Amino acid sequence: MKGCTPLLLLLLLAPVRMAAPAAGAEGQMVEITAASDNTFHVAHEKSPLIRTHPGELLRLRVTSQRGTETARDGAVHSLVIRSLRLEGWDIRLFEGTHDYEVKAPAMPGEYLIECTVKCGRGHDDMRLKMLVEK
Repeated sequence: MKGCTPLLLLLLLAPVRMAAPAAGAEGQMVEITAASDNTFHVAHEKSPLIRTHPGELLRLRVTSQRGTETARDGAVHSLVIRSLRLEGWDIRLFEGTHDYEVKAPAMPGEYLIECTVKCGRGHDDMRLKMLVEK
């Protein structure tokens, strides 16, 4: 390389080492279906339940199916923890499969996740539980 100093040339040709990601840095993948019958389903769980740890990154892969009603903005469902809306837990769901990243609450406990989009009959019971354990 014409015009390069030996030190610069050495730096350019030296192998680059990338730090290994910290354990769990990629987050937990949770697959959720927001079904057309206005129910939530979580993959690998018998009931609509997300198990997590305080502050853990959650990668939500949500498949949303249109119910009998939709919101004006086209949302067919939502995932909302009312007390944590400002922390990102107010997710509008549109038809199809989409990925979202949110952090689990910092405090252990049970959290109610609900649909706040009027999506049709059964909407008032469209709930999911998140269990945050140490």
